[in-house]
Amino acid sequence: MILGFVFVLTVLAACGNSAIQSGSNSDSSQTDSSAEQQGDSESNKTVKIGSILPFSGVYASLGKDLSDGMKLYFDSIDWQVGDTKIELIEEDTEADPQVALRRVRKLMDQDNIDILTGAVSTAVAYAIRDEVDSNKLPYLASHAGGNDLTRAQRSDYIWRSSFSSWQIGHSMGEWAYENVGGKMYIAAADYAFGREVSAAFIEAYTAAGGEVVGEVYPPLGNNDYASYLTTIGGVEADGVYGFFAGSDAVRFVQQYEQYGLKGKLPLVGSGWLVAEDLRESIGNAAEGAFASTFWDYSLDTEENVAFVKAYEEAYDRRPTIESLEGYDAARILAEALTTLEGDVSNPDAIVDAISKVSFVSPRGPIEFDKDTHHIIQNMYITETILAGEKTDNTVLETIETVQDPGE
Repeated sequence: MILGFVFVLTVLAACGNSAIQSGSNSDSSQTDSSAEQQGDSESNKTVKIGSILPFSGVYASLGKDLSDGMKLYFDSIDWQVGDTKIELIEEDTEADPQVALRRVRKLMDQDNIDILTGAVSTAVAYAIRDEVDSNKLPYLASHAGGNDLTRAQRSDYIWRSSFSSWQIGHSMGEWAYENVGGKMYIAAADYAFGREVSAAFIEAYTAAGGEVVGEVYPPLGNNDYASYLTTIGGVEADGVYGFFAGSDAVRFVQQYEQYGLKGKLPLVGSGWLVAEDLRESIGNAAEGAFASTFWDYSLDTEENVAFVKAYEEAYDRRPTIESLEGYDAARILAEALTTLEGDVSNPDAIVDAISKVSFVSPRGPIEFDKDTHHIIQNMYITETILAGEKTDNTVLETIETVQDPGE
């Protein structure tokens, strides 16, 4: 199992693909002489970016998509800003907080990284928070969405370019009240993120005038939703808000149709309920679902069309929302490095440069909230429709510049 990757930049530039070097011990440095491998002259500088992602275990596909999105952007700039080369050193967290903490220490102590990015699991992001903060290591969180990372556990050295639980849930609340109805039942996976997203939805939905008529939280990794769906079927409601992801989403949406609820109660949720990489497995059961998301494959903008084309040409598959997260994280870091002219000697200057980055991403315009260190971005309401023999998502409404309250 490969637990550490080092990307050799001159080979990347020449071949257009990632060159991977591995070793048998993930806690030892995977980097040979930079000058020997990259042919750097003494006048050229190299910035080391450490990335912690799950390349094995339940979240491995998410880690791969994030990694591929990052590499796609760095490829597009030949892994260089000005006369500064970019070196990416990846470590496998296995989605395990303690493993991740060891990998971060290895990146700092052996690889001497200048900047850290990554983390899919919120538990991983929380586990490394103190290490990052005490060592003043600039960290751009590119996926983990737990609210507290930019609230109670906020650090001067942590910025987040992905999303928060609040943004995902809250953005659907008012829309669901106005377009689905005044009574909603909640069904969400019983873990921190599922609870946080559902709470944010309830907050916005009830503030708009809606009533939550019941809640159920099946365990994460549940296989059979029969008892929950039977209960929901007997409740007087206008719709169901469901938060599930991965294989849980596949099973829930399929069983939602099998138990006769699809035609009776509209299903609304987050983008992960009908995600790009799940709909083929879900099949036509996903048709008619409404979701809130900060990016979708179907966004018809110049930036997204170009991103989708480049990604599909590079990897021969559709990008996912995680692919987009990696792509944007790479660009944010590259633009910050451009501002700094490659000088990463001062961690406070690095995070200050990150805070000032703004551009029009494939997801839409993005910038950072200087107080919370959290991304400000559009959210989109989508509907899953039949497109020939397969399902696809279409954007119904844009909710502009959604800003996490930070409390």
